[in-house]
Amino acid sequence: MNWAEIAIKTTTQGIEIVNGFLMAHGVSCVMIEDAADFQNFLNDTTVYWDYVDEKLMEMAHCDTKVKFYLSDTPQGHETMAQIQSDITRLQDGCEVDLGELSIEIGYKEQEEWETAWQKYYHPIEISDRLIIVPEWEQVELKPGQKELRLNPGMAFGTGGHNTTRLCLGILDEQMPAGISVLDMGCGSGILSIAALLLGAGEVTAVDIDQLATKIARENADLNHVGKENLTIICGNVLDDEELAGRLAAKPVDMIVANIVADVIIGMAPLFVRCLKKGGRLIVSGIISERAEEVLSVLRENGFTVTEQKDDNDWCAACLTI
Repeated sequence: MNWAEIAIKTTTQGIEIVNGFLMAHGVSCVMIEDAADFQNFLNDTTVYWDYVDEKLMEMAHCDTKVKFYLSDTPQGHETMAQIQSDITRLQDGCEVDLGELSIEIGYKEQEEWETAWQKYYHPIEISDRLIIVPEWEQVELKPGQKELRLNPGMAFGTGGHNTTRLCLGILDEQMPAGISVLDMGCGSGILSIAALLLGAGEVTAVDIDQLATKIARENADLNHVGKENLTIICGNVLDDEELAGRLAAKPVDMIVANIVADVIIGMAPLFVRCLKKGGRLIVSGIISERAEEVLSVLRENGFTVTEQKDDNDWCAACLTI
């Protein structure tokens, strides 16, 4: 099995926060490079030495990085895409300077890593009503089945990750015809497009990452979804009150949010503002050990859990208000 070494640039103060962020994405083993640590070592008068290797001395000037490894597998590529998507939100509301939060990929060339996932990505049948099909493949559809053609690039959401499959499954069960939907953290646009294929009348998709919104529009075009049915917005709803106000001014019948636990918690009051009374909220991207924490916050904001699904340590839920 091949592996890629990933490094996130941060600050000494940001190491713990970045490490916690990675743990929330299933990365449990990291390595730390930090010049401040080495300076502390040099200044420790209780340690004595005659010689320090030149390569070790280079650490006195190194960038602060949190390093980890991901396997060259479908799960590895999905995890990488979700990390890239979600890290753009990590500085939001954080009083600690987290630094660049730029991502470096070693071992493989960046371009090779960005396309390597394609060899694993094949049609994914969600149900008798919906199948996810890579742009470059052909399938024979069942009677009445819709195909969602997708080229996710490096945006999160191919349908292969547990969190996306959980969301798609609930969408397939819960989608009344003609409703309005708000997709918070749209990534590749997979949930927005699926909602329209399954009967939604109009969808608004929001993501903080410009690359994600670009890819979402390209995937919408692949599926012949026009701007009259799908509005895509790049912005940070947690920081931009003007954007939050625009969304809240036109409450929707359903919200889907396949993001991470902390962002879902932060968005809970906004979900209330943006959802019609009696509307549905579908949340996913939650590691199972934090499911009750997230659902408790949503309950405190007036939501009632109507369905909860788990798959390989990930959780999704449908709630009403």
